[in-house]
Amino acid sequence: MTQPAETVRADRAVWRYAAAYLTFWLMVLVLCGGASMLLHAPPPAMRLLSNLCAWSPTFVLWAMLPRLRPGCTLGAFYRGLFRDRLSLPRCALYAAVTAGGSLLAAALYAAAGIPLRSCFSAGEYSLGASALLSLTSGPLGEESGWRGYLRDELNRRYTFLRSSLIQGAVWAFWHTVLWFVDSDFTGLALIPYAAANVAVMTCLAVMMNAVLERRRNLLYAVVIHFAFNYVYCFLRVGLGFYGCLSAVFLLIAAGFLRVRTSSGAE
Repeated sequence: MTQPAETVRADRAVWRYAAAYLTFWLMVLVLCGGASMLLHAPPPAMRLLSNLCAWSPTFVLWAMLPRLRPGCTLGAFYRGLFRDRLSLPRCALYAAVTAGGSLLAAALYAAAGIPLRSCFSAGEYSLGASALLSLTSGPLGEESGWRGYLRDELNRRYTFLRSSLIQGAVWAFWHTVLWFVDSDFTGLALIPYAAANVAVMTCLAVMMNAVLERRRNLLYAVVIHFAFNYVYCFLRVGLGFYGCLSAVFLLIAAGFLRVRTSSGAE
C-alpha cells in the first residue's frame, strides 16, 4: 500500500533532523571534553559551553530548514510558532505546576526518613544567575527544534499521544551522552536513572504538546522547560528521587491529558 506523499515527506524530514543528535554528541565530546581535559577550563566556562551545546537542535534546524521545509523562510517558521497571544496567568500556572511537581517529588523522597532540607543546596550560582543559565540552555536552546519543528512533523504522521511519546523518547535519548559524562550514577544505577529520564521527559512532552495544541505559542513550552530545569539546579538527591519524580509527572501528564480530552480535542 502506497503511503500518502505528505506522510513520506514527514518521515524523511524527521530522519534528516536526526543530525541534531550527532551534532550535540560531537559538541559535548569535542568542545566540553576538550575544554575539560586539555584546557582544564574552570566550572563557569564549562557551564557556558554546556549551554552552547544545548542549542544544537536549533543550530541544526537553522542550517537545514531549506531542506526540511522547502520554501519556508526562518521568519515565517517562527511567526508560525508564536501565532497565538501569550497569557501570563497561564504561564504562571504551568510554571507552578511543573516546579511544584519537582518539589512534591522531593518531599515524597524525603518521606523515607531523609531530612527535606538535605534534598536542596544553594546551587553553584546565585538565584539570578541560575535563572539566566537555566533559561539560555535547554528552554531557549532546544524548544525551537523539539516542540517547534519535530512536534509538527510527527503530528502529520501520528495521533497526539503517539506523537508525544515519540517526542519524549527522542528528546530523552538525545541526552544519552550526558547520562555517562554528566551524572552521578554509574554501572547498574544508570539503568533506573535513564528509565526515569525517559519517563519524565515523555511526560513533559505530553504536557507541552497538550498546551501547544490549544494555544500555539512556543513560549509556553519554554516556560515549562525552564520551570523544570530551574528547580533542578538546587536539588541534591539520590536515585530514589527519580522514581518519585517519574510517578509525580506521570500523574501530572495524565491530568493534562484529561483536561485535553474534556476540552473536546480530537
